Formats: sequence, C-alpha cells, structure tokens
Amino acid sequence: MTLPDTVGAAFDEVSRRLSGVGIASARLDARVLMSSVLGVDQATLYGHPERPLSAGEGARLADLVARRRRREPLARILGWREFWSLPMGVTADTFIPRPETETLVEAALDRLPGGNAGISILDLGTGSGCLLLALLSELPAAWGVGVDISAAALATAAANALSLGVAERARFVLADWGSGLRFRFDLIVANPPYVGDGELAGLAPEVAAFEPRQALTGGPDGMDAYRALLPQLCRLLATDGAIFLEIGAGQAAPVAAMIRRHGLQLIDIKRDLSKIERCLVIVPGRR
Repeated sequence: MTLPDTVGAAFDEVSRRLSGVGIASARLDARVLMSSVLGVDQATLYGHPERPLSAGEGARLADLVARRRRREPLARILGWREFWSLPMGVTADTFIPRPETETLVEAALDRLPGGNAGISILDLGTGSGCLLLALLSELPAAWGVGVDISAAALATAAANALSLGVAERARFVLADWGSGLRFRFDLIVANPPYVGDGELAGLAPEVAAFEPRQALTGGPDGMDAYRALLPQLCRLLATDGAIFLEIGAGQAAPVAAMIRRHGLQLIDIKRDLSKIERCLVIVPGRR
C-alpha cells in the first residue's frame, strides 16, 4: 500500500482504508498510528497537514495500517494500553486490559482503611499485571504477588512492574490459580476468563482472533474458571480481607451461588461505567 506524501492526505487515506473494513474508530485509529510513526502528538498532526511524509515513514505507517485492517487490536500493534492512567505493556500472551476492569481497582481502594501500611495483595490470573500494578501505584506501602499459568504473561507483568517503578514490591509466580500458595492476603483481585465457548464466534475479530484463548474463554457456560478459583479463596484470604472478582454480564447470580457454597460472603456488586454488574466484593463468611 502506497500512501500520499503529506500528513494530511495520508491521514485521509488511512482513515478511508480503516473505515472500509468496518472499523468504527477509523479516524481515531489513524491519528494514533500516525502519531506513533511520526513521534508527534495528535495536535501536531492537526496543525501541520502539509508536513511531508518521508518514504520510510510512509512504509512504516503502511505496515501498521495493514495490521489494523486485519483487525489486530491497536494495543497489540502499539505494544501497550493505558490502564488506570498507567502505560501497560501488552503482548500476544496477555489479555489487553479493559476500562471496565478498573472497576475492581476503584472498589478495592474504596474499601481500604486509612494508612494501609503493609497491605498484601494477590492477583490471580495476573496477565499483564494491570490490577496488581495499578493497586501498588496507589498504595506505596503495599506489596503483592501476581500469579499466572503462562510464563510468557508473567515476563510481561514483571517488565511492566519494572517500568512502573514497583518491581521491588511485586513478585510473580507461575501456578494454576492459587495452588501452592500458603500465605493469606489482605486483598485478592482476579479477572478470570468468563466468555462461554458458544459466545466466542459473536465477539469482535479483535477479541476472538487475537486475544489468548486461555485468558478469554471459561468453558461451555463461562464458569469453569470460577469453579476452579473459588474453592481456593477461603484459605488465601486474611480474616479481615476482601476479594474483588470480575464477572461478565449476567453472571452475578450463578457466581454468587458458588461463593456461598465455599464459605464466603458476597457483600456488594459494583457496576462499571456502562452500568453492567462487573465486580463482586466478597469477604469471609460468617462463622
């Protein structure tokens, strides 16, 4: 694909090509891709449409546009996604953080008492590390452990911890959920895979074709990860601790039933910005 040799004309052409394959955010994506290639902010793109586009810049931009036209997620192309106002590196081995998952961070911070000295955090299925690292960024005296079954995902999470300056307070463990852990944590957060196998075909191509399958699908009914995870939480949670568990739309009732069977108590349900029930707040059950 050959692009025009000025910024303004190239922007119009990139937008047209992205829109032509059904990308609703075509103009925004075009601005982001061009900003990345040219190393300038979007205001500069707007302000100087006459700026020449070199042959090298045009070739690099054409390559990124071709990838986006194949519906590769923008975050994967760029190699990062903002989460909780933090730049979070992502790879083919990690689920791209979503804004709705910030609901868990907000709920956890709202519940913490003053001081928060020595708070311990467990992030099960950590992926990019976004939940653990967002909490550590807000709690300078806290420390935490991120667990994942993917060694490649853990490498990405560790790199993110280093780039965000919290590596000394974060440890990453290769395990199947909480198996092998013996410590009790003050806060437990988890965003398990909860898409049912039958729902996969109806997802956007960016999700169905590019997200790691083990971080996305939760079996025939989307509940397999909760069945594996919930039996372990009671022994991993401190006496006065709390769990913040992400769920998919319509899953609050069936997951709540599992919670009660495993000696835990659901005390609140937080909705995301789209008003969807997204985060279950769980504490030890009454004795």
